Amino acid sequence: MPHLFDTLIRCVMLLDGSGAAARMADVALRDGLIARIDESGAIDPDAAAHVVEGHGLVLSPGFIDVHTHDDTNVVRQPEMTPKLSQGVTTVIVGNCGISAAPVVLSGDPPDPMNLLGHADAFCYPDFRSYVEAVEAAQPAVNVAALVGHTALRSNQMDQLDRAATPAEIAAMRAQLEEALQHGALGLSTGLAYANAFSAPTEEVLALAEPLANAGALYATHLRSEFAEILDAMDEAFRIGRHARVPVVISHLKCAGVPNWGRSTEVLDAVDAAQRWQPVGCDCYPYTASSSTLDLKQVTSDFDIMVTWSEGAPEMGGRLLAEIAAEWQVDLHEAARRLMPAGAVYHCMEDADVDRILSHPATVVGSDGLPNDPLPHPRLWGAFPRVLGHYARDRELFPLAVAVNKMTGMSAERFGLAGRGFVREGYWADLVLFDADTIRDAASFTDPMQPAEGIAAVWVNGELSWLQRQPTGLRAGRFLPRGPRPAA
Repeated sequence: MPHLFDTLIRCVMLLDGSGAAARMADVALRDGLIARIDESGAIDPDAAAHVVEGHGLVLSPGFIDVHTHDDTNVVRQPEMTPKLSQGVTTVIVGNCGISAAPVVLSGDPPDPMNLLGHADAFCYPDFRSYVEAVEAAQPAVNVAALVGHTALRSNQMDQLDRAATPAEIAAMRAQLEEALQHGALGLSTGLAYANAFSAPTEEVLALAEPLANAGALYATHLRSEFAEILDAMDEAFRIGRHARVPVVISHLKCAGVPNWGRSTEVLDAVDAAQRWQPVGCDCYPYTASSSTLDLKQVTSDFDIMVTWSEGAPEMGGRLLAEIAAEWQVDLHEAARRLMPAGAVYHCMEDADVDRILSHPATVVGSDGLPNDPLPHPRLWGAFPRVLGHYARDRELFPLAVAVNKMTGMSAERFGLAGRGFVREGYWADLVLFDADTIRDAASFTDPMQPAEGIAAVWVNGELSWLQRQPTGLRAGRFLPRGPRPAA
C-alpha cells in the first residue's frame, strides 16, 4: 500500500517563519510540499515512507540568503556546500550591480564583476540562458536573481567612467526588460564602485522605470556607506519613488571610524522613508566587510587583510599594513601594487551592527564571496551566527524573530511565492537545528568550516544535508519572481 507521506518529521519545536512563538508539532511532506502540520500527534508514523525524530530540535523554514554573489557558483559548483551546510535553501544572486547575466564581455570582467570569476564564467548573453543553465545544473539550493546595473553598463558602454547616453540607457533597458520577462526579481546597483560611480542618478532613474509594471524591486549597494551615507540613502529613496517600487538597501552599515555611532540616524532615515514608500535593508552579522581592494577604503584606522592579489599572489592572507612596511611604501602604494586584489576591512563597530541587525526592517544576507581563496567567514557562517551568537548568547532578539529575519520576511520582500514559511501547501524548504548548540565555526583565519548544530536540511522536500554531510541529492531550482504582498 503506498504511503500517504514521503517524510514525517516528528515532535519538533516548530518556528514557522512568521515570528510567532515555537509550538510542538509534526510536519509531513509529500511531493516536495508541506502536506500536513499536526499539533496533536495524530499522524501515524507508518503513513510515511521516511520518519525523522526531531525531539528537542527546532524545525524552521530553510534560510533565504538575500544577498549573495553565488551567480556563477550555482552552475559551476552546484553542490553549494557553504550555503547548504548552514541551512540556506535559497540564494538571491545579482547583487551590488554585479550579475552573471545578461553579460557579453569583450575582455576581462570589470571590477567588481571579477568577484564572480574570470571571463570564462560569463557565458550568458541574455537572462533566459542563465535561467536555463541553473535549471540544467540543478544546484543544491534554489536560486532567484537580480540584474546588475554594472553588468548592463559593461554590455553597452565602451568606457565606464562616464554617464550613459540615452541610446545606451535604452539598450540597457531592453536587456533589463528581457530579464524581467524571464523572472528576474529586479535591478541592483553598486554605485560605490568605480565602474558605476560615474553613473548619475538620472541614469538609474531612467533604467529603473520598467520595474513597476513587472512587480519588481530596486536593490542598491549605496553610493557611499561612509560620511555621505544619508545623501546616498536619499538617492536610493528617490529612485524607488520615481520607479514606484520597493527599495532594498544592501548590507546596511556605518563604515569607517568617523562613521561609528551613526546607526541611530541612519535607521531614523529608514523609518522616515517608510512613511512614504516601501523600504527595507539587509545586514550581515559581522563588523568586517569584504570586497575587492579599493583605494577609497584604504586607511590606517582599522586592519585591512588582503585575501588575494593578482599583483602579488604571495601576499594573500596578510595585513596590508604589514605588506606596506615590508615594501617600505605607504598603504596606498602597496594597494596599487597588489591590485586587482581582494580584502577584508574591519571597518565597523559592534553597537552599530547590533542596532541595524535588530531593526524591524532588516533581513539577513551573507554577502559571502565564494570565489575568494580566503573568504570572509560570513560565506559559511552568517545564519548560524545570527541564531547562536546574536539570538541565544547575546539575546539581541528572540529566536523566533531571528528566524523571521532569515525566512518569512525575506520571502515576502523579494516575492518568493510559497517560500519562507512552514505552512501547508508551501514548498518543503526546511532546516532542523539544535537551538542550544548551533553556532558558526568559520573564522577569519580558518573560514571554510561548516556550522555546528544543523541536523538536517530539506530543499523542495528532498533531504539534502544530514549530520554535517551532504546526502548527494540536489533539488534546487530557479525561482522566478512571484506575487508581492501589497505595501
